[in-house]
Amino acid sequence: MNYRFEASRKEVSTFTNQELRDHFLVENIFEANQIHLTYSIYDRMIIGGAMPVLGEIKLPNPEKLKANYFLERRELGIINVGGPGIVKADGQSFEISKLSAVYLGKGTQDVSFSSVSANEPAQFYLLSSPAHAIYPNEKLDRENVVTVNVGSLENSNHRTIYKYIHQDGIQSCQLVMGLTILEPGSIWNTMPAHVHDRRMEAYLYFDVKPGQAVLHLMGETKETKHIWVQNHQAVISPPWSIHSGAGTQNYSFIWGMAGENKDYTDMDFSEITELR
Repeated sequence: MNYRFEASRKEVSTFTNQELRDHFLVENIFEANQIHLTYSIYDRMIIGGAMPVLGEIKLPNPEKLKANYFLERRELGIINVGGPGIVKADGQSFEISKLSAVYLGKGTQDVSFSSVSANEPAQFYLLSSPAHAIYPNEKLDRENVVTVNVGSLENSNHRTIYKYIHQDGIQSCQLVMGLTILEPGSIWNTMPAHVHDRRMEAYLYFDVKPGQAVLHLMGETKETKHIWVQNHQAVISPPWSIHSGAGTQNYSFIWGMAGENKDYTDMDFSEITELR
């Protein structure tokens, strides 16, 4: 498990492009028959991916967690961005197709992942935050997810927001998780930009077509920075940072948050004309 430590606003304002990437970009999420995990000090979120091809792979228990098992003091959100797959949790099996999700609560001990077909392996995106209450394990199929259509083609930001783990959906201790799909011809996400000092956030960009990329914007509103992001790469967003982006074509991304509250609408917006 890799570690990413905090960086202050002042530090980030002086970062080179490579320093930004080293601190905030998670490049290796999916690898055949492997589970990759990155531990962020921001709200102690763990970002990861599991890509089973041949047989099952088990959720590890990294030594630095100092736990008897991974979810002893944590909860876990899982969204599949690949082929059909199976999540097993303490003997219960959840089969999920692309863009369906599973939530596993604190106290779940034995977790493993597998694919229905090695020719079309599942790609399970993982987000885990500390938990101090137990909520039941639950599956949510894509067709049952609460959706909201926002933006417009005229503003190049027509998109559909899918809410999975939130106040009115799957219940959790503090994890909030969902995804956004941009329509063809739209490239902007989260504009006007916002921050929420009460929560950190992480983005996984996916369905970025070959040869295309996303320009992810971060930093303070008057001191913005950027990171070029490829398909299946994630960006860690500190609570004080904006998190927005524009692609060379339309794309999708999974957003996930943890912190002070679970209110999806808790955002402090900035006027577009204020950005520097």
